Amino acid sequence: MYNLILGAVIVLSVLLIIVIMMQPSKQNSAASAFTGGADQLFGKQKARGFEAVMQRATAVMGVLWLALLFALAYLSSH
Repeated sequence: MYNLILGAVIVLSVLLIIVIMMQPSKQNSAASAFTGGADQLFGKQKARGFEAVMQRATAVMGVLWLALLFALAYLSSH
C-alpha cells in the first residue's frame, strides 16, 4: 500500500508541475511587478475558459496531493 501511494504521489507531483507551468501568465507589464498585481487581486475578474479549467485542475490536484502525503506519513509512522 505504501509503495502504491508513493508512486501516485510521484506521478501527481509531475502532473502538478506540468499543470502549473501551463497556466497563463497574469502579469501584463513591468509596472505590475512593482505594484504586486494588487489591481488584479482586488478586481472582480473571474477566470473563464482555459484559465478556469487550469485553476480548478491545480486546486483539485493540490488537495489530492496533500491528502496522499498525509496518508503516506500516517502509513510510514505505523
